[in-house]
Amino acid sequence: MASKIWVRAITAAAIGFLIPAAVIGQGRGVTTPPPTSGSGGTTTPSPGTTTGRGPSTTTPTTTTPTTPSAVNPPQPIFISGRVMLEDGTPPPDPVVIETVCNSSSHAEGYTDGKGYFAIELGSRNGVIQDASEFGTFNRMNSTGMGGSGTTSGPLGSSQSAERKYMGCELQAKLAGYRSQTVPLTGRRPMDDPNVGTILMHRNGPAEEGKTISAVSLAAPKDAKKAYDKGLDAIKKKKFGDAQASFEKAVELYPKYSSVWYELGLLQAGQGKMDMARSYYDKALECDPKFVQPYLQISILELQASKWRSLADVTDKLLKLDPFDYPQAFLFNSVANFNMQNFAAAEKSALAAERLDTRHAIPDVSHILGLLMALKKDYAGAAAQFKTYLKLAPESPDAAKVRTQLAEVEKITAASAAAKEQ
Repeated sequence: MASKIWVRAITAAAIGFLIPAAVIGQGRGVTTPPPTSGSGGTTTPSPGTTTGRGPSTTTPTTTTPTTPSAVNPPQPIFISGRVMLEDGTPPPDPVVIETVCNSSSHAEGYTDGKGYFAIELGSRNGVIQDASEFGTFNRMNSTGMGGSGTTSGPLGSSQSAERKYMGCELQAKLAGYRSQTVPLTGRRPMDDPNVGTILMHRNGPAEEGKTISAVSLAAPKDAKKAYDKGLDAIKKKKFGDAQASFEKAVELYPKYSSVWYELGLLQAGQGKMDMARSYYDKALECDPKFVQPYLQISILELQASKWRSLADVTDKLLKLDPFDYPQAFLFNSVANFNMQNFAAAEKSALAAERLDTRHAIPDVSHILGLLMALKKDYAGAAAQFKTYLKLAPESPDAAKVRTQLAEVEKITAASAAAKEQ
């Protein structure tokens, strides 16, 4: 009886997804946050939010920049944490910890033999810089793949600490591996320096997914110029101009997968989801190994509660890239849960939990709690629900999770009482 109750609970009101934008792809690429859940079993975006790029009804938050003073120079920012391989072991060699700002990387320090690190951002004392860091050639810009080429927060900059690392990320670097990233935007000197665990994944020949479309790299010069012009228009919020530039780019180079993807984001930002989906499909038609469109399609399928399609598209994404997108594992888990494929749902949820080392996706704990309740592991379910409430106490689903926690605790108490009798 209890199992049927839990299945109805998840089917009647899908989990509310509270993934911040910075979590998407572990900081790789630019992707909008997933939608939050509505009532009556229909998953919809939160009010004032759209998927993709374009005008939004969300009221922007104004941040007043801090002006550095000659009397009070910017305070240093300290960062600490640990680098681990996916299997939980330390890296085989010391790892370089580096900042990446607008595609320009700078070594900041090293890990010790067990993978721990503690550094002061910007000091770079005793750090040997890679030769590529001294050149002015920007690989990303040279291929027309975006970025202004202006590094945020250069060494010796007089910017405030908060603005110095705007748009920057922290990552580990070791030959043969790729790293999760930690966003540094908004980090302040007095923040907790511990960024948790950064996982590294050994590159394998079977993994073919690319966050940058390889087909797009072959675009002719004029098409790349139109693409860059469109990206600049987006930065200025001139979305009509951006669309015109992107359309010119695909006219010049019809296989420009990255541009079809950008056109999809623009349509999604205007609420034209069917048109957005057609552009994402076109991007994949041009380059089936380009992973970003798969993630956007999964968000659309989640919104529409198309569980079979959501499972299929996330299966394809995770086959191409089983490391960079923990939220894709979560989406896959939700899809399988709603189709009552509970073993597959649990496998994907556990994978999401393993990759989400900084606990940025609270809903992983929620669905794991539901799965444990179905298996009558009520103590385990209670622990997961408590974790969710600790991570997201003010979320729209917090009240529902508190009710579910109370139910499993009641069952546990009744079971204990029965054993005593």
